[in-house]
Amino acid sequence: MSTTAPHTHESESEEQPEDASAPLGTTGHRPPRLIHNEVTTEIPVHLLFRDDPAPEPVPLKPAVVGRRQGTGEQPRLARPVRTGRSRPVPPADPELVERPARVLPGAAGVCAGLGGAAGCLATSWWAGVLPPLALESLRLPSYAGAALGPAQWAAYAGAGAVGLFGFAGLARGRTGRAWVLGMFGRYRGTVRRTGLLWMNPLLRRRRADVRLRHWRSEAIPAADASGVALRVAVLVVWRVRDTARALLGIEDHEGYLRECVEAALARVPVEAPGGTRAGADASAEVLTRLVAGDAAPAGLEVFSVRPLRVEYAPEVAAAMHRRRIAALDAQQRATMLSSVVDSVEDTVTRLTVRGLVELDDYERKALVRDLTVAFCSGRGEPA
Repeated sequence: MSTTAPHTHESESEEQPEDASAPLGTTGHRPPRLIHNEVTTEIPVHLLFRDDPAPEPVPLKPAVVGRRQGTGEQPRLARPVRTGRSRPVPPADPELVERPARVLPGAAGVCAGLGGAAGCLATSWWAGVLPPLALESLRLPSYAGAALGPAQWAAYAGAGAVGLFGFAGLARGRTGRAWVLGMFGRYRGTVRRTGLLWMNPLLRRRRADVRLRHWRSEAIPAADASGVALRVAVLVVWRVRDTARALLGIEDHEGYLRECVEAALARVPVEAPGGTRAGADASAEVLTRLVAGDAAPAGLEVFSVRPLRVEYAPEVAAAMHRRRIAALDAQQRATMLSSVVDSVEDTVTRLTVRGLVELDDYERKALVRDLTVAFCSGRGEPA
């Protein structure tokens, strides 16, 4: 009987299923479980909506895939990757950028000046103030004139203003030079044209040199890769690229370049005296890149920054000189010793191979010692 009772109870529960939502005391026993697992930790969400149609799949963006949906979590934007390079210094005035100024050919100014002079001459003839000699030289008919009145004075003023305005605006543009124009403290443009030009005479003109120039610095403190103090004189090849920023943004070009070179030497190790050419070229390349980046916002274009003279600082010059002499002496001794050892080895080998002498270990050591002393004495060095 004990073996069949559990089977009977199991068959009854399978033949008469009851509602899972019925209370416990209605039928006298617990309703059958929908899920027969002994431990259920979570139920899939779609089981709660079995009567609804299956939702259509919605494509998700790659940035949202893998995140919990319905929690309000927003995809994070990718942060920009830092390259480690220093950002260039912006100019003092972002709007201060070189632009061409409006000018006219010089012929327009000459014509205006001549027209003003002709107007003054005609007014004088009209007023009858020209001397007879001038009338004869100009072949003008004699005219009694209406004397100097308000109309004549107004004509004089107008013609004189036109002539003065025309001649005062004439300027000559030369190769390698530029004109920076301004009015009432505002930048009005740059003139890089050559030849005879006419500019507004009310504008203030400042000449800028845009040719290729070089600047040689005095001894500037620096350091090598080991931190030894140095004094370096550099040669900077540069020119003015943006005349507006160069003339109106900074006051002293060479002073600005000096500060840029000192800042670059504080960050870049310089090849010590007696170093390799490759190391010097690498230092010059890095210096050029740094100084060019610092000088660009000021309207200056730097082509090369190359150390001309590199020497040790006065406080370490004597010690480094002795150190270098000791290194050269040690190198020379090592070279001499290698040469002596090779000569002794070659001599002993030839004597033994040709059968001229038969030596045991003691005699071989004595011969090597005597030959070494002889060769070192012959070279002028102590054994």
